[in-house]
Amino acid sequence: MNGHKHSLRRRPPSSQSNDANFFSSPSQSSLTSFTVKRNSFDPEKPVHVAQDSLFSGSSGWKDYRGFFNLAVLLLYGVLVSPTSWIYFIAMDPWWKWPNLAMVLMSNITIFIVFIMEKLMAWKWLNSQLAFAFYLCLFSLHIFIPAVVTWILQSYPLYSVLSLSTYVILFLKLISYVHTNYWYRCMNTTNRNLKKMLPSYPRNLTLQNLYYFIFAPTLCYELQFPRTNGRRKSFILKRTAEFGCLTLIIIALCQQWVAPLLRNSVEPFTTMNFGLCIERVLKLAVPNHVIWLISFYTTFHSLLNLIAELMEFADRQFYLDFWNAETLAVFWKTWNIPVHRWALRHIYRPMICNGFSKMSAACAVFFVSAFFHEYLVSVPLHMFRFWAYLCMMAQIPLSFVTEKVLKGGLPGNIVMWLSLILGQPLAILMYVHDCFKIQINMPQDSFHCCVINDGAGRWFVYFDKPRSVMTVTDSMTSTYEKAMTTKDQIEFAGNVSESLLEQSWQ
Repeated sequence: MNGHKHSLRRRPPSSQSNDANFFSSPSQSSLTSFTVKRNSFDPEKPVHVAQDSLFSGSSGWKDYRGFFNLAVLLLYGVLVSPTSWIYFIAMDPWWKWPNLAMVLMSNITIFIVFIMEKLMAWKWLNSQLAFAFYLCLFSLHIFIPAVVTWILQSYPLYSVLSLSTYVILFLKLISYVHTNYWYRCMNTTNRNLKKMLPSYPRNLTLQNLYYFIFAPTLCYELQFPRTNGRRKSFILKRTAEFGCLTLIIIALCQQWVAPLLRNSVEPFTTMNFGLCIERVLKLAVPNHVIWLISFYTTFHSLLNLIAELMEFADRQFYLDFWNAETLAVFWKTWNIPVHRWALRHIYRPMICNGFSKMSAACAVFFVSAFFHEYLVSVPLHMFRFWAYLCMMAQIPLSFVTEKVLKGGLPGNIVMWLSLILGQPLAILMYVHDCFKIQINMPQDSFHCCVINDGAGRWFVYFDKPRSVMTVTDSMTSTYEKAMTTKDQIEFAGNVSESLLEQSWQ
């Protein structure tokens, strides 16, 4: 370059480079034509400058985070397998009994409630008798699906979806019955009531009821705010969001969470507390990422999609829960439909009937804890009450964040820590209990396989159901009636099926 020597310059980080200058042209007069402005350049500006390669030590380049991501992929491998999703659906389709059938049968409860409300509007049935009838009806509405799910084997995911439908219907119908009861008790000559369209009892139509059933709310009103129409672009955007984010959640569970859960069984079974803490911390980040994505998918994408299709104008499904300084504020802001229902049909009625605020708040958490446990224990076919205890633990934690920490930054941190650490701990406890149940299932057949692990121990492996029952050494002809936890773990992880079949009683 004109005989001058240039010293090598260190390459600046990518954040400091100005890529726009590479494509930009020199400033020109506004009178310059578009063609000239497009093709003009500075011939004096050099294309080449003296600089080192990125891998050279003198370049000063230190940003290699992409290689770290590559190392993670190479370490775990790409575990996402869409073919396994298809196999999962094909082996036990969701349209088989008892899942879709139970959802369709839920219309029976809807029709019974509608008929009962009609009878009471016509004064053919008094409120006291209706209360006793509704108590039995709603109890059966929750109990029968749980019994069917418990008896008939199905994938837990499908069972959760069908039982969630029954829980949502339970909350909606409670609100429907409660609201109509309020209007029956009010003076129908009230001016405010006359202004409402449709007024009670003209609201008692199947069209009105089913609009409420499908609307993204749990609280019934005689008249909901409506939009002027449906926006096609909004519907397409929310549909694309829901579909793509659902696939991302499934992929993250398969790639990130499933290996961690498999590796966490042994520490929790052997009660190795050091490894237990490590597994909880490892699961905390992916679980929380999936929880945040699931929150956006459900409360923004899905509920807004339903609201747009139903022309439902109230779109406040969540508030800024991420800024909550106490756990009480978090539970009031992260799930607005449930909060409104609990406030309207549990908290305020109890306050009006002389209960204290603490009693009303405990009742709200009790109902929430019951349904959390209902949606976890029944599909998994076991009752361990971890979900129930986690929800009830929110009461003292709310007191700590509000009265002890006085909210602020410490309260917000405790709120996030309770979400980040509490959820994975409960998940791992359920995984541990599921593993123990699978290992210790009682036999219903005497046909078994006898397996030698090569270390002088013999395992009995029953065919129906396929579960480990007993262990003994090779020096005795009797089978012990119990296995140690360590033996169970070693069998599940290391011992292959073998060789000798026999009948043993």
